[in-house]
Amino acid sequence: MKFSGKVFFGFFLGATTVILLMLFVIKFPAGEQTIPAGMAEANASPVADVAESRQNAITRSVALVSPAVVSINVTEVHEYYRANPWANDPFWNHFFPQYDKIQREVKALGSGSLISVDGHIVTNQHVIDSAVKITVTLPGGAQYEAEIVGQDYKSDVAVLKIDGSNFSHIEFGNSDDVLIGEWVIALGNPFGLFDTNAQPTVTVGVVSSLNQDFGRREDERFYEDMIQTDAAINAGNSGGPLANSSGQVIGMNAIIVSGSSDIGTSIGLGFAIPINRVKAVVNDILEHGSVQRDIWQSIQYNDVTPYIAYYLGMNKAIGVIVSDVDRDSPWDRAGLEPEDVILEINSVKIQNSKDMERQKKKWNLKKGDVLQLKVFRNRRIYTAEVK
Repeated sequence: MKFSGKVFFGFFLGATTVILLMLFVIKFPAGEQTIPAGMAEANASPVADVAESRQNAITRSVALVSPAVVSINVTEVHEYYRANPWANDPFWNHFFPQYDKIQREVKALGSGSLISVDGHIVTNQHVIDSAVKITVTLPGGAQYEAEIVGQDYKSDVAVLKIDGSNFSHIEFGNSDDVLIGEWVIALGNPFGLFDTNAQPTVTVGVVSSLNQDFGRREDERFYEDMIQTDAAINAGNSGGPLANSSGQVIGMNAIIVSGSSDIGTSIGLGFAIPINRVKAVVNDILEHGSVQRDIWQSIQYNDVTPYIAYYLGMNKAIGVIVSDVDRDSPWDRAGLEPEDVILEINSVKIQNSKDMERQKKKWNLKKGDVLQLKVFRNRRIYTAEVK
């Protein structure tokens, strides 16, 4: 049988292929195949890759701030007046007052931030107002009794102190450099949840607005230039930090607009005191024991008109009539009240508000300084000391 050239070439090519495959199998037996290095690294730990992908700016910020966030549990004493059951009795009402004053212990809670290694804590003044006992819980569950270093009712800032050292503490940011729309994290103790697992609750949102002014409220607190956020802030979050995505605290959570008049629940309208203001108040408290303000900003007054003089029983329209006095201000501590008429300051007669303006330029009380006042009240002349 004769073979053509094409048949012979096909036979030769097939035999060569079989031989090469046999050599490849001998050199690289099953189970010893070589895998490219890059592919081996990629498949080595898929779980580690997933965990790494979950880390972001928010989780890193929480890790930085949360060790310095504390729960604050407060025992307050509230006074109530109860009608005396004997008040309407024609005989016994001579022996018993119309109302009985009773006191009750009330539990309250809030949040705070450690600001120093030696245990100073900043929180809202309204969290510890009227407190007789303050218990601070740290992440991990350690509890401490806290003392009040100082407080400022007007700005709603208070400084506490716990005994110890080497505490974690927050890093202050710059509230003048906050951007509308940037991510923010609120940490704290909403509804006492901190105490269930000894760690702060975290909520996330954005800066919704800046420089929100509420002015002077009915409770005589001032909330100005507030940072608005939609991060959930609830009852118990007061005094806790509002942090940016870099782990810096830019505000202290203080108030919310709530959907309920009874329970402070979030509807996405929370407000924080700018941290630059908080720092200024804290520095004053630590250095002076109280906030150093221009005393003239804490009193409001007007000229005494002839009509006012007649109404008050004055012989002539002189002096300035007090219209408002800030709570716990030097004027308040001196005993001044609305409708008092200031007649003299340090033996200088006050005829009208222009004389008061001249005294404002002359006197700005520093520690140890005193203003001697002559005041008209209830048709009598009194003296008072502002210091």
